Amino acid sequence: MNRPALPSPATALARKRLAPVLLVIAHGSRDPRHAATVHALVRRAGGLRPDLRLETAFLDFDVPSVPGVLERLAAEGVREVIALPLLLTRAFHAKADIPAVLRQAPPSLRVRQAEVLGPSPLLVAAVERRLYEAGLTPGDKRSTGVVLASAGSTDPEAIAVIAEMARELRHAGWCAVRPAFASAVSAEGYGRTEDAVAALRSRGVGRVAVAPYVIAPGRLPDRIVRGSEEADVLADVLGPAPELARLLLARYDEARAGARTARHAAAAA
Repeated sequence: MNRPALPSPATALARKRLAPVLLVIAHGSRDPRHAATVHALVRRAGGLRPDLRLETAFLDFDVPSVPGVLERLAAEGVREVIALPLLLTRAFHAKADIPAVLRQAPPSLRVRQAEVLGPSPLLVAAVERRLYEAGLTPGDKRSTGVVLASAGSTDPEAIAVIAEMARELRHAGWCAVRPAFASAVSAEGYGRTEDAVAALRSRGVGRVAVAPYVIAPGRLPDRIVRGSEEADVLADVLGPAPELARLLLARYDEARAGARTARHAAAAA
């Protein structure tokens, strides 16, 4: 089978200059593992799309900051940026913090905010990848209950997304799936990781696995780890999973297509 020819270095460079820059915005953490994991994920996405310029910025704790990167891009002559929240649900950071900081962008920059990562079938695949890497196999699904352990939120939209992810994992064949929160107890009754493990045990589930539904290590993921002591299997954070890297690029492409559609509609009006 003939493979498509790769673009020449000159062509790739020209495309990189013309395409909007993808600015991945992470929350940031005092834990150095957080930034290291974010950078590894962005590098992996960049390796999949060498003709795309990717930048990384943080809302807090880590550098570079979002305003700092936007100022630098404007000074370099960049005209268009797609800002991607590195978030699994659309809660406060995506609805308030990130739009507020993007409004401070230099006027020469056209900035469009992409959608958050979740929900997506690619996230389901990434969670399952981590479970398999922790020692499970597809044949274990019918006898294994999964605790989908997220950082947690009080935002109804975010809670609904986590519930949808749990349903998708259940539809994928795991015998039971229960969400858990590291930081808050929801009105739906989603409690701590250790409570979710105990609840699955009480239902007669013989093997319980904890799947952290978080991107990078940090304080709340460490709380998930501590709550997993009575589980049989603990998967790793999503980190630079290939499915997550592909999802970053998919959200970029969606935002770019939406921007083109909006400009065409405005020109036709």
